[in-house]
Amino acid sequence: MCFGKCAKCIGYKLLIFAVFCMVANILLYFPNGETRYASEYRLSKYTRCLHGIVGGGLLIFIPAAVFISLEHENCCGCGGHENCGESCAMLSSVLAAFIGILGSGYCIIISALGLSHGPYCLSSTENTWVYPFHNSSGEYLLEQNRWSVCQEPRNIVGWNVTLFSILLFLGGIEFILCSIQVINGFIGGVYKMCCHRDEKYVC
Repeated sequence: MCFGKCAKCIGYKLLIFAVFCMVANILLYFPNGETRYASEYRLSKYTRCLHGIVGGGLLIFIPAAVFISLEHENCCGCGGHENCGESCAMLSSVLAAFIGILGSGYCIIISALGLSHGPYCLSSTENTWVYPFHNSSGEYLLEQNRWSVCQEPRNIVGWNVTLFSILLFLGGIEFILCSIQVINGFIGGVYKMCCHRDEKYVC
């Protein structure tokens, strides 16, 4: 049972998803590649929450680094007579996984709120900067004919929907992977602890 190898695999996947989350969040700051909306603070309040940069990004780097460091040549620990340090390492990965769950959970929640609330834009009906879809409970997502109410930034509704959806999806995968490592780390830690105890009795 190579628990460390499984953790390493999860760690590398988390590393990739964390980078994607950070890139997606950064792109939210620059609709259509323009920087002036960020400098003028004319962006959705959920964009400024840094859920992809911090939640789905930096906080995910912590468990990713811990998981990647867990693999050893002898994954089990029974045949190689390794000490109980491996057991402690596997159990400590559970704590790192909870940090990942916290970060990915934050990314999921903010992304869902960003999708539900809609973008901050110059409304053609009110001729001012507002959240034109904040009372629609997300129904605007299925009514693309209403998206044209946002005159500026250009195509901001599609931009926000795409990137918040990507962040929601990536955050969900990160959450699942960290949850898997909670189980893997707990079982692996207990298993190695039992193996080490059996070795002492044999010796």
